[in-house]
Amino acid sequence: MSMTGDAPASARIAELTAREEEEFRRRRPRSHDLVERARRHSPGGVPSSFQDSPPYPIFVDRGQGSQVWDADGNQYADFHNGFGVNVVGHAHPAVVEAIRRRAGDGTHFAQPTEDFIVVAEELSRRFQQPQWRFGNSGTETTLDAIRMARGFTGRERVVKIEATYHGHHDSLMVSVEPKPELMGPADAPNSVPQSEGIPKAVVELVTVIPFNDLEAAERAFAKHPGEIACIIVEPAMMNIGMVLPQAGYLQGLKEIAHRHQALLIFDEVKTGVTLSSGGATETFSVVPDIVCLAKAIGGGLPCGAVGARADVMALVAEGRVSQMGTFNGNALTMAASRATLMEVLTPLAYAHFEALDEVLRGGLERVIGEHELPFHVITIGARGCVTYRRDPVRNYRDYLQIDKAYSYLSWLYQSNRGVLMAPGAEENWTLSVQHTEADVQRYVDNFEEMARALRS
Repeated sequence: MSMTGDAPASARIAELTAREEEEFRRRRPRSHDLVERARRHSPGGVPSSFQDSPPYPIFVDRGQGSQVWDADGNQYADFHNGFGVNVVGHAHPAVVEAIRRRAGDGTHFAQPTEDFIVVAEELSRRFQQPQWRFGNSGTETTLDAIRMARGFTGRERVVKIEATYHGHHDSLMVSVEPKPELMGPADAPNSVPQSEGIPKAVVELVTVIPFNDLEAAERAFAKHPGEIACIIVEPAMMNIGMVLPQAGYLQGLKEIAHRHQALLIFDEVKTGVTLSSGGATETFSVVPDIVCLAKAIGGGLPCGAVGARADVMALVAEGRVSQMGTFNGNALTMAASRATLMEVLTPLAYAHFEALDEVLRGGLERVIGEHELPFHVITIGARGCVTYRRDPVRNYRDYLQIDKAYSYLSWLYQSNRGVLMAPGAEENWTLSVQHTEADVQRYVDNFEEMARALRS
């Protein structure tokens, strides 16, 4: 059977998808009842729109180690891990003990605790940024980073990459997976608001360029001389599967930004401490001017951190740029972050990720080769994905050529066979220090069962 997207392949995908959707519903009646109940008081029946996915959201009851159990009692090896938050796994003993100890002594003071200093020192070591401030989410850290860059340069325009998601504040909710009919030419994408409610004046301050295209970055600065405060980039794009920077791309962005007296910001909310100990900064050997972290550094608690050069952070120290929040550096979060960074995400953890990666990548590549599937695998550290396209994806326009029917079918296959993945073709997996070889082999076995079904 052809796997190039012709009618027989499409018909087979549709047949398998219908079968798996039926099985999904059969196994999860309580999740269905809960979402219907929730819809009476919450849009979509979920607390965040990211969680609203077909056939309907899976309600989770508990997690332990690498496993989670849903409201219907189904058990999964968790490859979702809270959109990449739980690199420590669920209820890691070191993190649980840190939280228990801190909770017994008080969870919040709106005053600093010593733990926040230890966390800042460790992040400085890992990411080569001397100064740090804290928040409660990736959204807050990218918001702070943009304000710092604008304050430092005295400019207002921001350059961002087409289809990157940097949180839900107005300044960067622009051209996040824009519709094809709105996105404009490939060499000069339009700035498209992500949703209604975003002021036109804010959108007009954002210039959008493709990933892996230094010439487009040069053109942006030529078009707006003296106006651009910064370039913000996910050093490895994580919002369209997983797209790696081409050789020299990140260093090139830094050189272009500095030549025009602008700053380079790395959004490492997803890559930080997951690709390696020092995230993409370490993996790709490029140190930006500002780095944004969240998700994995908090050990499962809401946390964000923004690190920057001393001269940039001096504006915060002097009160010229505002960075504040009642829960910034919250005692409970800092205790969990300290345990995560100092006790859990050690060199042994990254060696463990490498070992799991060999099993996972090797198994998936074997299946793809044996069944002659037009897919490929990308993995670094705890992160990875199957891209349902033969050729590498360089940017958003390439991503749009992927047949998302494959990824949805794969998600159903995994869900129905004991592996929880984040929903959507744009997502990737996150492993944890508590995952085992048996966990990743289950993913491979499920993928192989789907491959056989597609070829039958």
